[in-house]
Amino acid sequence: MSARIIQSNDQSLQTVDVDGVTVDIIENALRNAREEMDAVLFRTAMSPGIREQGDCFPMIANREGKMVVGQFGSFIGPFLQAYDADIEEGDIILTNDPYMCNAAVSHLPDWVVLVPVFKDGRHIAWSAMFGHMSDNGGMVPGSIPIEATSIFQEGIRIPPIKLYKKGVLQEDILELILHNVRTPQWNRFDLNALVAACNTAARRCVELAQRFGDDVLFSTMDVMLDRNHAAMKHIIEMFIPEEPREFEDYLCDDGMGMGPYRIKCRMWREGSKAIFDFDGTDPQAQSSVNFFLNEDMFKMFFGSFTINVVDPQIVFNDGFYDLVDVRIPAGTLLKPKFPAALSGRTHALGRIFDLLGALLGMGAPEMMLNAAGFSDSPHLFYSGYKDDGEWFQLFQIGFGGIPGRPVGDGPDGHSLWPGFTNVPNEFIESYFPLRIEQYATIPDSGGAGLHRGGNGLSVAYRFLADGEVGIHDERWLTYPWGVLGGETGMRSTKRIVRVDGSEEWLPAKKEGIKVKKGDLLYFDTWGGGGWGDPYQRDPELVRQDVERRLVTAEGAQRYGVVIAADGSVDTVATEALRAERVAARGDNIPLFNRGGSIEELRARCEQETHLAPPVAPTFSAAR
Repeated sequence: MSARIIQSNDQSLQTVDVDGVTVDIIENALRNAREEMDAVLFRTAMSPGIREQGDCFPMIANREGKMVVGQFGSFIGPFLQAYDADIEEGDIILTNDPYMCNAAVSHLPDWVVLVPVFKDGRHIAWSAMFGHMSDNGGMVPGSIPIEATSIFQEGIRIPPIKLYKKGVLQEDILELILHNVRTPQWNRFDLNALVAACNTAARRCVELAQRFGDDVLFSTMDVMLDRNHAAMKHIIEMFIPEEPREFEDYLCDDGMGMGPYRIKCRMWREGSKAIFDFDGTDPQAQSSVNFFLNEDMFKMFFGSFTINVVDPQIVFNDGFYDLVDVRIPAGTLLKPKFPAALSGRTHALGRIFDLLGALLGMGAPEMMLNAAGFSDSPHLFYSGYKDDGEWFQLFQIGFGGIPGRPVGDGPDGHSLWPGFTNVPNEFIESYFPLRIEQYATIPDSGGAGLHRGGNGLSVAYRFLADGEVGIHDERWLTYPWGVLGGETGMRSTKRIVRVDGSEEWLPAKKEGIKVKKGDLLYFDTWGGGGWGDPYQRDPELVRQDVERRLVTAEGAQRYGVVIAADGSVDTVATEALRAERVAARGDNIPLFNRGGSIEELRARCEQETHLAPPVAPTFSAAR
């Protein structure tokens, strides 16, 4: 069964010819409405994760649920297939359960709101948005328990429900939901903000239909989807080979001492259709690092990545989905079976982008191949009671180094998601018992290359109240790989200096870390891998990086550049050093530099990371 749209006006919408100028006007109006959704949300939400960082994903879709403008796409179609109920004008639907909406959302903290847009009794569009709630209940503050072995430990599961029925808020349902979270006020405000944003987009769609006509808006949305289809068809035929190519990457560990976990994908083209087959990916994990990857969501990842690399002017939407076939075996890390835990899925989600970059770029490395660095979205959780007895709870997304690319250096200290921003230190220090004693890029953490990998960030948190900390990060065992002769980026590390002077190296994934007032946490993220031969980088660019404290004078020698005592480039010494290193290296430059095999990384792990290596995973049979 699937959702049934109830209309008082059953007159069919008609496909009509729309001139190019009108299409452009409506397209840009819809894009503006999508931006307005964010503006409304950020001005009315309460939690720092949404209000300050922008952890939300809006969209406007046609009647079938295909995104015509937005950021994330994919989830309305799968939701409609799973929702067996009537939908009427004034209804607003809420859900967060991946297993009940075909993974339209992929973990419980993401609450999705869907609004059917009606005009004159006829359904004309959808608006939707999901945001990451600071808490969803469950076994740990922040609701991303890395050691969860079942989704039942991760907080309240909200099946697809009508939060509003015919425009009336179902207050008893809302109170029941908020009764199960630690931050009910934040969740209430954030949910209201999601609803307000979706209603704003709905109004804009109605206004466009009133101005241009229902049939013109309906037809223009189809034109926008067709434009995207044509553009993606050209991209697929140009960059996806008929001969299969494959790549694999690894999650370092599962937070329970086991790892790495392999994610493998094989890609090829049949006619104009791109095929991605994840056969060979490891079985589902016993912890929460599983990522329930909806096939349409992967198509969205693929489209977003290729469009941004090839031509960012193309309007990104769901028009091309029939050109992509995604095959994910059930019971694997990317399609776990109920009731597998899912909350820590961000690590695998981030790794998908590295894997995609490798697959798409291998055939045209000079044009499309990025190094690794879209690797993760690190989280910090800090909770407890202030001196006055008030409960506090911080959820913050950290930033790392973006990889070197064919077009240039990777940005330093940036988010996996381009639209995310950092929470201002002043905000954190005003609302939480924390002092930020350091917020700086880590020199030399980006991989050396013709185009340097972006540096990671070092943030030092001084805790001003006793509490509990949770850490989620990746790339602490495996390196962000370099390409075309570029070096690997630096790994992530976490270190705490206790108020008594003792020091402890922390795992990348750990919860329940007790901290005392005065303890200092150094939260260091990974650097992006380097792109291209570092010995071909302009020595003047290396000198500028040294001057800007992005590279040290010692680190400049990774580029074969010698910096003199006065800060200038020693040209003679540089030429000699480069000649020596190129001769020692020879001509055998690998396409990918992973920094060693998994076996070699295990053997060096304790010496290089201060942590014991994870043991090989054991897999229990999925139900």
